[in-house]
Parts: sequence; C-alpha cells; structure tokens
Amino acid sequence: MAVTASGRLLALLAPARAPARRAFASAAHGAEGTGRVWKSLTLFVALPGVAVSMLHAYLKSLEHHERPSFVPYPHLRIRTKPFPWGDGNHTLFHNHHLNPLPTGYEDE
Repeated sequence: MAVTASGRLLALLAPARAPARRAFASAAHGAEGTGRVWKSLTLFVALPGVAVSMLHAYLKSLEHHERPSFVPYPHLRIRTKPFPWGDGNHTLFHNHHLNPLPTGYEDE
C-alpha cells in the first residue's frame, strides 16, 4: 500500500516539477557567438600563456644550480624494502648528481 501511495504522490508532483535542462551546455545560454569567444580566448590568452611559461622554464633551466649539502635526516630516504629495479637502492628516476642515497651522494 505504501508503494501505491508514494506512486500517487509522485504522479501528483510530476507536473509541478520543471523539466530537466542542460544548464551547462553552450546552447543553453542562447548566445550565438560563444564559439567565437572561446576561440578568441584560446588564441589570445591560453596559447600566449603557454608560450610565456615555456620561455620562463627554458630560461630557468639555463641557470646553474648548486647541489645542497647532504644532511642524514633519519626521516628521509627510508628504505623498508628494496626497489624492484636495478640494485634496489636507486629510485626509478634517479639522478646521480641531484638525488642522494641514504648514505649520501654517490660522487662524493
């Protein structure tokens, strides 16, 4: 009986509910030039932003960075089990110049 009562209640409320709309679709705004706006934003904002970011990263890569001194903190570089590649002590993207092992840098 509860099922039929809830079914009747839903039938009474159904006309009062508004139909589902696609509020986030570009056609829902009713503007004809939205595609032109997004194309302009891509060409004049996004692409120059990517180009400036790439230039900044390239110029930063030309600078010489000195390696920090090794301090054997006990909470860093903890190896509870060996890595499944190589000798088990080097990380997957290990850089011999920048990444120290638990005992220190390799070339010192």
